[in-house]
Amino acid sequence: MDDSGKPQDPQESVRPQPPEPPRDPDGPKAPTPGKKGSGGGILMGRPFGVPVYVAPSWFLVAALITWVFGGQLERVLPELGTARYLVSLFFAVAFYASVLVHELAHTVAALRFKLPVRRIQLQFFGGVSEIEKETETPGREFVLAFVGPLLSLVLAGVFYAGMHMVEPGTVPGVLLGGLMISNLIVAIFNLLPGLPLDGGRMLRAVVWKITGRPMSGTIAAAWVGRALAVTVLIGLPLLTHTGALGNARPEIGGADSLTDALLAAILAAIIWTGAGNSLRMARLRERLPDLTARTLTRRAVPVESDTPLSEALRRANDAGARALVVVDRQGGPTALVREAAIVGVPDHRRPWVPVGTLAQDLKDGMRVSAELAGEDLLEFLRATPATEYLVVEETGEIYGVLSTADVERAFVSAMARKG
Repeated sequence: MDDSGKPQDPQESVRPQPPEPPRDPDGPKAPTPGKKGSGGGILMGRPFGVPVYVAPSWFLVAALITWVFGGQLERVLPELGTARYLVSLFFAVAFYASVLVHELAHTVAALRFKLPVRRIQLQFFGGVSEIEKETETPGREFVLAFVGPLLSLVLAGVFYAGMHMVEPGTVPGVLLGGLMISNLIVAIFNLLPGLPLDGGRMLRAVVWKITGRPMSGTIAAAWVGRALAVTVLIGLPLLTHTGALGNARPEIGGADSLTDALLAAILAAIIWTGAGNSLRMARLRERLPDLTARTLTRRAVPVESDTPLSEALRRANDAGARALVVVDRQGGPTALVREAAIVGVPDHRRPWVPVGTLAQDLKDGMRVSAELAGEDLLEFLRATPATEYLVVEETGEIYGVLSTADVERAFVSAMARKG
């Protein structure tokens, strides 16, 4: 409702919620391995209790790797025939298993530092470990970022050692060689000093340690990430065209040049976007403490369930309130009148509609302390998604109603502000 007691536009109450709610371990049964889940792909398992999803885009990459590596096998092992594509598919799966080990290294380090990990997702260009909180010190930030490339380097070393235990020019030798090179590339690429890469987080940690300000580290690493994106966009096609990556210039055709340019553009876009998102989220985290339940709460008036809506709105208007709380005969809150429901009642029917018919019963998790602020407030709201919450003082006294729409507006405003 606005200050005159009239409800606001219903569209203001149906915006998407800011941060996506985490999976509730006590909620509905989790999807079984191999089934499609709500994590953005197919759930493959839960190592260390963290769900691992394979995004649909992975299958596109697996097909591309199978085709490209199969073409290389045709030159190296022509006797394989069409079976080379089966070997290539095995290589694609083994490579992404290596990527999973890289992400599990981040996950184990995060769990050791008491940081919750929502999920791991294998997708188009590698994997992502969704760690829900920031580290508290630059040292932990550095370690958390470095363990991923370190594991990739270890895997490259393991595969290199394995190459010396098999006959060269055989299927095992070629597979081990390919996995050694691919893990080495993953490690080197992720060590590049720009966000959102691991090397960018390491740079952020170093600048954070020197300046004492995490935001300074994020700004430096984000801008290096943007410079890196431009370098990839321009430099990768040039390196390929000049043969610096191992291809002789006469062998590079128009289709190859177009493919290299497209790959460079995709990589550059991912790095540029990731750097920008990291910067925006860091700015948001600086401003999160300003998001408090007390300052965002709408003043509310208590009404009994059989009170006509028109009378309840009149009382709210007289008191300068913008919300209605249904109470029992003893004055205890039992439900919240939904703003969207008020909007749906025409003016001429409001004297005949009791507020109880428009109310939502208070459930566990819908009582918010007026003292909650910042990430603690957002975390609380994620646990029990709702459109309105009852805000109470530490004594249990009703303070008002917190609307999700108000939190969203404050959240978006904090993200949009510069500085």
